[in-house]
Amino acid sequence: MQSRLDKRPVSIWWWTVDRWFLAAFLSLMGLGIVLSFAASPAVAQRIGLDPFHFATRQIIFTIPALGVMLAVSFLDTRQIRRFAIIMLCVMMVLMVAVLYIGVEVKGARRWVSLAGLSIQPSEFLKPAFVIICAWLFAEHKRHPDIPGNLFAMILLGLVVSLLVAQPDFGQTMLVTGTWSVMFFMAGLPWFWIVLLGATGVFGIVAAYETLPHVAGRIDRFMTGEGDTFQVDMGREALINGGWFGVGPGEGTIKRVIPDSHADFVFAVAGEEYGLILCFFIMLIFAFIVLRGLNTALKEHDEFTRYAIGGLVTVFGLQSIINMCVNLQLIPAKGMTLPFISYGGSSQIAIAISMGMVLALTRKKPERLKRIGHGELSPHVVPAE
Repeated sequence: MQSRLDKRPVSIWWWTVDRWFLAAFLSLMGLGIVLSFAASPAVAQRIGLDPFHFATRQIIFTIPALGVMLAVSFLDTRQIRRFAIIMLCVMMVLMVAVLYIGVEVKGARRWVSLAGLSIQPSEFLKPAFVIICAWLFAEHKRHPDIPGNLFAMILLGLVVSLLVAQPDFGQTMLVTGTWSVMFFMAGLPWFWIVLLGATGVFGIVAAYETLPHVAGRIDRFMTGEGDTFQVDMGREALINGGWFGVGPGEGTIKRVIPDSHADFVFAVAGEEYGLILCFFIMLIFAFIVLRGLNTALKEHDEFTRYAIGGLVTVFGLQSIINMCVNLQLIPAKGMTLPFISYGGSSQIAIAISMGMVLALTRKKPERLKRIGHGELSPHVVPAE
């Protein structure tokens, strides 16, 4: 057990980190491993792999993800900004490279292979984008003569252009929605609210009219006609599970869902463990988002407020999109359930994001407080 008087970095970290956040993140990681054993064997066998191929890899991905999350949580705000700038520059270059040398899957180029590893740059771009936009908004707030808002708009335009070029409209909507929430937190005027809303509607209509695969997904969702097999099976799996599920390993509908280990792991959780577990998973995500926003509202530092708010917003929106697709409430979109769905890039990128949340929400230590007989001891107070 670490003593409060221990000045070592690990001890200081332990007494300043938000343990509720830490417990929530570890719970989701644990659920991801458990559900990978339920959801992935059928997929692995169907493509001729060892039954526990994906489950084993999920564990392999989780170990470095945990290490990365804890390592990032030790950083201070200045180090996080520097880290984000480097990551943003690298990922922007890789986003351009994806368009030329990326692996094409179902008509989209979103992955690039480096040293034998497949990386999805857009996943790593999101936390860096949030941090840099938070910094730009904060600088404009503190010094109105600095065109931080304008630079944030230009950055949004660059990122959206690269995402649309892949094309990846799910990530485009996710990034745009998160940016809009942060802009709103920074004091968005009503003029910009109306303008951004109109731009969003125009973008959706334009995508529907010009891109056949986008129109196809929306049409299938609205009419129920066409290839809706996977989303139909996801809904059936949830219905089949009822309140308490059919039992671990007893699911049958999961065996025919192509992406049961990835985009539809929530449906597998419902079939085998019931709606009770689904509500529990939703509760953890809701807790993280609400606690994050509540903490952000109490922050006096503008950068920290916008950064925490943006990071938990992108985390929450991504989880909502995934669960709504499983429930057939929105058109199908390939988006992972944070920490639970299978995927190396997703796991590591989300770990970086939540490591930043842990770092930014740590209790703020006073530099030094003099106590009896001239001794100096660190004194930790909660963040305002």
